[in-house]
Amino acid sequence: MATMTELSPTARKSEYSQDIQGDEKLISRKVPSLCSIRYGIALIAHFCSLTLMAQNTIINITMVVMVNSTDHQSQLNRSAEGLSADLFDDPDKAPKNPPARGVGYGGQLAVWQRWAPPHERSSLCSIALSGMILGAFLVTLMGGLISQALGWPFVFYIFGGIGCVCCLLWCVVVYDDPGSHPWISTSEKEYIISSLDQQVSSEKQSLPIKAMLSSLPLWSICLCSFSHQWLINTFLMYTPTYISFVFKVNIRDNGLLSSLPFLVSWVIGILTGKVADFLLVKNFRLVTVRKVVTILGTLPPSVLLAALPYLNSSYVTTITFLTISCGLCPLPQAGVYINALDIAPRYSDVLLGASRGFAPIAAVLVPTVSGFLLNQDPEFGWKNIFFLLFAINILGLIFYLIFGKADVQDWAKERKLTRL
Repeated sequence: MATMTELSPTARKSEYSQDIQGDEKLISRKVPSLCSIRYGIALIAHFCSLTLMAQNTIINITMVVMVNSTDHQSQLNRSAEGLSADLFDDPDKAPKNPPARGVGYGGQLAVWQRWAPPHERSSLCSIALSGMILGAFLVTLMGGLISQALGWPFVFYIFGGIGCVCCLLWCVVVYDDPGSHPWISTSEKEYIISSLDQQVSSEKQSLPIKAMLSSLPLWSICLCSFSHQWLINTFLMYTPTYISFVFKVNIRDNGLLSSLPFLVSWVIGILTGKVADFLLVKNFRLVTVRKVVTILGTLPPSVLLAALPYLNSSYVTTITFLTISCGLCPLPQAGVYINALDIAPRYSDVLLGASRGFAPIAAVLVPTVSGFLLNQDPEFGWKNIFFLLFAINILGLIFYLIFGKADVQDWAKERKLTRL
């Protein structure tokens, strides 16, 4: 007779202690690090994220020009004037319905279910996700320059070509798991498989949809991700418009100033994963690391943005606040965004897709709500936009701090058959 049993709390602690000791042995083992297949995959994912975000940002920048242009030749010659007059100088004409981009990111994150050792998870995911910031930086910096020199279609041609190359590399280099990869070294393959042996099972199990829908830790991840994406999308869509509207900066200077915060953010985003993994190796609690980096990447940026409307007369202070707040934004890449890999490694592909699926909702609501507020009162509209951003981020962060977990949930654990 077969019955379903679970380990006792004492046995769980013993098993967890054995896993930690095993991980420590794995850490000391000499295996390839930066020059390895897993970091190569992270680098390719980095450039794939770059192209995905670049395409989204390009449309935000050129949509007005495409709609207003009727003749192709005039598009090439007048694209810069259209950008300057229609987009940066008039916040009411900012795009209201940017495209969703959640599918590509969810697919990338699902790869780390079988490729990221636990103590390297933050580093690998941060490298992959930081490409989004680099994409926003390059388009914001170069989009106006390319449009002025060649015309707006060439912005699509250049970044679209980069995307095609990244897609080809992804198809050639990335495999489902280390065991099926033809070029991976034996030591790296054994290292990854053994480190994930206790977390990912090859046995297929049905998706516990009911338990997932009632899981507060999962909902805290989704809601906090949504609130943080509200912050990110406000940066992407309205930073150039705000700088131009308040300080009347031209398109060339605006592109340079608007891209500076993203450059700082890109550097910090890559370093964040390394710092988080270092803290985990030093025996910091996983849940503590996840929540601390999420707090630092959510609370200070929200406060600094809420203070912007009171700094209209200080150009340098405004740019400084924007740079600091945008620089801190990628910290949750090592926190809430990969938390699903902690609470349910077995179903992380589905959960990562679900949590990242809230990003397109924020991408649609931000321009819709912000456009409405600016239409109602252009002068006080910016205050309302930043105060609303602050309120949404605080609510999402509080919910995550209360209900967020980092241990594997009961519904995500493997149940074993024991014969009596």
